[in-house]
Amino acid sequence: MINSTTPTLAGKEIIRYHGVVTGEAILGANIFRDFFAGIRDIVGGRSAAYEAELKKAREIAFQEMNQEAAERGANAVVGIDIDYETVGGQGSMLMVTVSGTAVTLR
Repeated sequence: MINSTTPTLAGKEIIRYHGVVTGEAILGANIFRDFFAGIRDIVGGRSAAYEAELKKAREIAFQEMNQEAAERGANAVVGIDIDYETVGGQGSMLMVTVSGTAVTLR
């Protein structure tokens, strides 16, 4: 499955539109990782725990979106938008949503 944030792909022709497809992933952030991430944020540096969770959530969301596109007969998703949010009390859960237009390319 080809994924692109652009509405078209150079050298490819869109021959069929299959509609909007989406993928969502919500992952809880472990309380101990939250604690250590908070300390790291205070003293500076990157929070590897949150980065790993975001990457995992993004991969799940893309897999879900691509599966929906494949079920519709598409071989690509164009115009992809990726959104990140925290949900739950104190941002205790991470949510990633992806959406795009499923298409058939030639």
